[in-house]
Amino acid sequence: MAKAPKTAYVCNDCGAEYSRWQGQCSACKAWNTISEVRLVSAKQPANRNDRFSGYAGETQAKIQTLAEINLQETPRFSSGFKELDRVLGGGIVPGSAILIGGHPGAGKSTLLLQVMCGLARNMTALYVTGEESLQQVAMRANRLGLPTDRLQMLSETSVEQICSLADQLKPQILVIDSIQVMHLADIQSSPGSVAQVRECASFLTRYAKTRQVAIIMVGHVTKDGTLAGPKVLEHAIDCSLLLEGESDSRFRTLRSHKNRFGAVNELGVFGMTEQGLREVKNPSAIFLSRGEEQTPGSSVMVLWEGTRPLLVEIQALVDHSMLANPRRVAVGLEQNRLALLLAVLHRHGGLQMADQDVFVNVVGGVKVTETSADLALLLALISSFRNRALPQDLVVFGEVGLAGEIRPVPSGQERISEAAKHGFKRAIVPYGNKPKSAVENMQVFTVKKLADALDILDSLDY
Repeated sequence: MAKAPKTAYVCNDCGAEYSRWQGQCSACKAWNTISEVRLVSAKQPANRNDRFSGYAGETQAKIQTLAEINLQETPRFSSGFKELDRVLGGGIVPGSAILIGGHPGAGKSTLLLQVMCGLARNMTALYVTGEESLQQVAMRANRLGLPTDRLQMLSETSVEQICSLADQLKPQILVIDSIQVMHLADIQSSPGSVAQVRECASFLTRYAKTRQVAIIMVGHVTKDGTLAGPKVLEHAIDCSLLLEGESDSRFRTLRSHKNRFGAVNELGVFGMTEQGLREVKNPSAIFLSRGEEQTPGSSVMVLWEGTRPLLVEIQALVDHSMLANPRRVAVGLEQNRLALLLAVLHRHGGLQMADQDVFVNVVGGVKVTETSADLALLLALISSFRNRALPQDLVVFGEVGLAGEIRPVPSGQERISEAAKHGFKRAIVPYGNKPKSAVENMQVFTVKKLADALDILDSLDY
């Protein structure tokens, strides 16, 4: 009588394993994230190091001291898109494993198809599609007007077969579209399960390191916008990117959430056109598309995204509430941060908005995660509350503390210089970010407390 296959229970979020099912994961405290997976029998000839020819024993590991390690920088090659190279930290590193996620229709496959067709002119490139047929990919390439005579294509979902064919072709870059449909023969669960995604990603990552092949994997996302599959998927790869964009907007933002070869939270901006994705070389221009007429509740802040400043407009609407509990809505900002700043404004600014509905929006669909937007948000709220527009040539940034103090933020000089390049004449910044030398055509006001910023705002002539 055949023995029943052994099973384990794995958390989809953190990868913790249990001997039996339970409602809550003891490691990450998440509910209903534990699923059953089948374990591979030890008697199977399933040495994962030998799944493809020549893998095992190709490099002999040895112990070294830090002084013996070669510190020469790994050479990179350009993807053909400066915005993508920026997010990757300067280009694609041979032997790296990159994961690109995004909602359906965001443009992941389109972007990668454009990149691969461009790279295929100078190197061997292989595009593996598991979700679409080769005819569908070819039709998209023809519709976008891409060169189709050099890119190698493969329709396959077996990771062993893909690596075996790749060993014959010896590509320098390989795209897997997508990791959720790939499978390994000795894993009994279905494609897309925790075990399959984890093992396939680990297998492809080890293949990339051994063969010095850059592998780009496409990943699905959940309804919350996070990468689908076990959390160990993000731990296994070298770089995790997320392509975001609203369905009613033609702009797409590519942000790095993990990067072993560059800065984290780097941002690249693309525009969706009939010819595919196009780079936006001056992102600040699209986020500052304000009309000539001054309107209350609008202010401009300078964010620091990765390695460059970015000017973004923030809008606020304060209106009398007819509800017992006034609404607090924040789009692009953290809801709790808005509540905190409203309390600071009441305590240290003397403005009470407890009976007002407050709506805040960051223009362009940008998600603000840093605290340098605090002061700009408060001034936008005050502008809407007083129904008095802020000057068109004013830029603001600074972190606001609970005691009403204005704290300095990193890269203050670069933020001020970027604002001056876009024609802004006045700036309200923290005292700790006071420029060491005068900025041409820019009047800089430095503040230590929220009350100082309100006094300067009242004294401005506009």
